[in-house]
Amino acid sequence: QVQLVESGGGLVQAGGSLRLSCAASGRPIGNYGMGWFRQAPGKEREFVAAIRWNGDITVYADSVKGRFTISRDNAKNTVYLQMNGLKPEDTAVYYCGAGRIPVGTLRSKNEYDYWGQGTQVTVSS
Repeated sequence: QVQLVESGGGLVQAGGSLRLSCAASGRPIGNYGMGWFRQAPGKEREFVAAIRWNGDITVYADSVKGRFTISRDNAKNTVYLQMNGLKPEDTAVYYCGAGRIPVGTLRSKNEYDYWGQGTQVTVSS
């Protein structure tokens, strides 16, 4: 079992930045693909960014490409999401997921076995 805890969310003005962290425990995540997803009220959970188990491949949703950066530190069992140039439409609960996922399916939330409880990100205009 892998337990995931997100942190770093908050309220920020449009154009600002936040850095989310996802700390894993229970077992090392070095063999797991890791992803960030978000869910706004009344909407489906959507893909944001993901990173392959060894960090050599990253994928992004078109809506965040060039503004968000996903990274991981396997020694610290932690994954990060640096969010710059935040927009009001980025407002959502952000979730971290983990799973043994083929690189071609990192965007699919159904491939993830473990999820955190989420952290709220609110961007004011």
